Amino acid sequence: MKDEQRAAYRVPDDKCVVIIGMAGAGKTTMGRELAKMLDWLFMDTDSLIESAYGTRLQNVTDGMTKDEFLDMEAASIRKIRAQRCIIATGGSVVYREEAMNHLRGLGPILYTDVALPVILERIARKPDRGLAIGPGQTIEDLFNERKALYEKFATVKIYGGEEHCLVYARKAMEILENYFSRG
Repeated sequence: MKDEQRAAYRVPDDKCVVIIGMAGAGKTTMGRELAKMLDWLFMDTDSLIESAYGTRLQNVTDGMTKDEFLDMEAASIRKIRAQRCIIATGGSVVYREEAMNHLRGLGPILYTDVALPVILERIARKPDRGLAIGPGQTIEDLFNERKALYEKFATVKIYGGEEHCLVYARKAMEILENYFSRG
C-alpha cells in the first residue's frame, strides 16, 4: 500500500492491534486483512506455539493439561516484542492476566464477538484447531466461561458473523480509527 493510502488510516505506527475471541471467531482471517489494509505485519500466536513445538497446536494441547498449556501460552505471549503488527491470539489467552497485561501494553485489544451457533459450525468444520479444553468441558462451556473474560480485557469490540472477512476488517478499521482519534 502506498504511504498516502495508508496515511488515510489513523492508527499509530508504534502500536499493535491484538485480536481476541473464541476459536472460530475469524481472528486470523480478519487479522490478515487488517494487516494488509495497514501495510503491517501479521502474527498468529497459535502459529508461534506450533513453530516452537514443531507440531500442530492440537498435538501440543493434547500433550499437556489445560493449566500447563495456559501457562506455556502465557509465557510465549509475554515474549512478544512488536509494533506495526496485527496479532491474532489463541482463544484461551484471556485465562492468564499477565499475558493480557503484556498484550494490552502493545496496543488496543479488539474482541471479535461471534454468536455461539456460528462458532460451533466453524469448529465442526475444523475440529483439529487445538482447543485448550478441560476434561468434560464442551464448546458451549468454553464459550460461556470465556465471554466475560473477553469483555473484561477488550478495549474495543466488533460483532462478527457470516459476512465476508473484508466486511469485518473494514468495520474493525472504523472502530480502531474511532478509538485512536479519541486520543
